[in-house]
Amino acid sequence: MVCEQDPLVRKIRDLYKRISSLSSLKPSEDVNTLFTELVVACIPPSLVDVTKLCKDIQDMRSKLIRLCGEAEGHLEAHFSTILASHENPLRHLDIFPYYTNYLKLSQLEFDILTKHCPNVPNRVAFVGSGPLPLTSIVLASFHLTTTTFDNYDIDPLANSKAIQLVSSDPDLSRRMSFHTTNIFDVTHALKEYDVVFLAALVGMDKDEKVKVIDHLAKHMNPGAILMLRSAHGARAFLYPVVDPCDLRGFEVLSIFHPTDEVINSVVIARKSPLEKHSTVQQPLGPMKLPDKFFDIEMFNPLLNHVNLMEELDLEEHLSSNPF
Repeated sequence: MVCEQDPLVRKIRDLYKRISSLSSLKPSEDVNTLFTELVVACIPPSLVDVTKLCKDIQDMRSKLIRLCGEAEGHLEAHFSTILASHENPLRHLDIFPYYTNYLKLSQLEFDILTKHCPNVPNRVAFVGSGPLPLTSIVLASFHLTTTTFDNYDIDPLANSKAIQLVSSDPDLSRRMSFHTTNIFDVTHALKEYDVVFLAALVGMDKDEKVKVIDHLAKHMNPGAILMLRSAHGARAFLYPVVDPCDLRGFEVLSIFHPTDEVINSVVIARKSPLEKHSTVQQPLGPMKLPDKFFDIEMFNPLLNHVNLMEELDLEEHLSSNPF
């Protein structure tokens, strides 16, 4: 059981106390300093297993993830407003401090998608696109240049800001649309997508995340691809973790854990070829598991690792990580 005696956990708990005492999580010197310190603490490879944290730390982690989500939303809205003040916003995306991270993450996701989905998708949905839909913009601009993107967000203001960013671009404004709706109200439309991306902060805890995944499994087309963002090691103090057992109704294809400044892990799964999805009848695990999954360590300037790929037997992984 990992508790307060762990130096990293103590540091994160101290940062949580300082962050939670802030009067606002909108961008400011104090907010930027504390969250930068938090991210720097969580990035290095760590043996911390968040499933083995004591209850107090588990509760703290859940609250910290929500604070991170709130701060991230404010940060994206802030920079979306700044970008919209330019005549051609998409030419100035690099003013967003984490734009390079999005370029790397989108490249990673595209490479993973291409490996498991050789045909270029005609239609893609992004659930939880937010006021600064960088993943959709980067993928549509550089990787999936003929694909149509439907972006879903429950916040009308977020969609309004996002529309301002792409409206000046003739190509993206034609291929990207924005829908203000709760994803649970989207049913038949989900069958139209070849690929669905689920943002890391849609479903802020395990129960919420599983409900969204179950909904997607119920309504996505058999054979369609689901791309999810997860977290590994200490990075799980920043984002929710998606376990293979959470993906009921899907075949887990691969799980990738970057070790550079890209925070999110990437999970790719395929909707199982069943006509009906029932969370009652299915076991608490994915419908089908592949023989192998890949755990990739990308370039990490802290460790001097270069493109280290480790292939693990999934059965061994499951036996050492019981659900």
